[in-house]
Amino acid sequence: MNSVIAKHSQLLSTSLRGDFPILSETVHNGHPLAFLDNAASTQRPACVIDTISGVYERDYANVHRGIHTLSERSTELYERARESVRNFLNAKNVSECIFTQGTTASINTVARSWGDANLAAGDEILLTVMEHHSNLVPWQQLAERSGAVLKHIPLTDDGRLDMSSLDTLLSERTKLVAIVSVSNTLGTINPVKEIIEKAHAVGALVLVDAAQSVPHMPIDVQELDCDFLAFSGHKMCGPSGVGALYGKEALLEAMPPFLGGGSMINEVRLDSFTPAELPAKFEAGTPPIVPAIAMKAAIDYLTHIGLEKIHAHEQVLITEAYNRLQEVDGLTILGPGPSHRAGLVSFSFEKIHAHEFAQILNDSFGVAVRAGHHCTQPLHALLGITASTRASFYLYNTPEEVDRLVEGVHAVQKKFAPQGRKRKPRK
Repeated sequence: MNSVIAKHSQLLSTSLRGDFPILSETVHNGHPLAFLDNAASTQRPACVIDTISGVYERDYANVHRGIHTLSERSTELYERARESVRNFLNAKNVSECIFTQGTTASINTVARSWGDANLAAGDEILLTVMEHHSNLVPWQQLAERSGAVLKHIPLTDDGRLDMSSLDTLLSERTKLVAIVSVSNTLGTINPVKEIIEKAHAVGALVLVDAAQSVPHMPIDVQELDCDFLAFSGHKMCGPSGVGALYGKEALLEAMPPFLGGGSMINEVRLDSFTPAELPAKFEAGTPPIVPAIAMKAAIDYLTHIGLEKIHAHEQVLITEAYNRLQEVDGLTILGPGPSHRAGLVSFSFEKIHAHEFAQILNDSFGVAVRAGHHCTQPLHALLGITASTRASFYLYNTPEEVDRLVEGVHAVQKKFAPQGRKRKPRK
């Protein structure tokens, strides 16, 4: 690793680690925790934890429903959080930012509301083979209900989207393209803006699953010109149980509400109702008040650090991890080289199952990684494996933790002594 770059990366992560109380924990056999499972869920800084306890201690009440002091306080904090989301994504206005339970709920909202109202038999939905189940199953269900046809952008040999297939796959029958911006298994950074431009040229809308990109790099929905975008708070230093759906205002205005109940109405009669204005129309029931307010604290924290710095830091770590893991005999890295990859790496190993591999890393080295199909079973089936081991980095991870990961991988390799071939490096 370049010593100057490594030093800069070390300084960033070291200066931030004290903000995260859990990172001082020791795990199995007294090992200091190296948390490399950030693609599943990140840890929370003290400012987010304090925000959660502070709201419950001083300000909590239901929002938009009372004229007493606590309700007014809670409502103000909740709507400030919405403005924070708007600013974070550079949406035009707060009406385009809907609080949901997370990425999955956001995608299902679009499938049930926009999809049910606009798709018919013979219409086409274009996905990719690298999608998370949350961006596959809702469209499969919609296709069953509507008679729409699902199509999928294939992959190149190095785990990138085969963009040459778009001219064939996109047509006037394509009504929606739903695409992940960063693969949670391959790490591939997809050319989302190019796909959006091509989709719009045939009249299709585009939904972006940004769960793995919003926490790690700057996102500007107006610059992308996406129609919908979904993300989750728990992958970006915020609490679980909250996320957001961005949608262009004209589309959200035309869409019928998905869930019915309190808050999403303007007037209710015994035999009918009129929906509320945006964004309340899509926030039925008591919303995730405290999680939304705490997600603002997470957004403020990330914004203060700078998404560009976070992305650059992760690129240092993933480049080092990729290059060194590439040299491990018998190990196969999934996905492209570092120049097309975000801060995660998944791999399979000839002589040991992914779950056992992850167990050894945890028990013997204190390294927390993910093992399984990562909610991408079709992708794993395409790759000819049932599971993989995934290490994913974030702003608080250090070059020393890359060392521990690689040390652990080499120890497993030595123990099982596979006789495999080294893969050729990808650029």
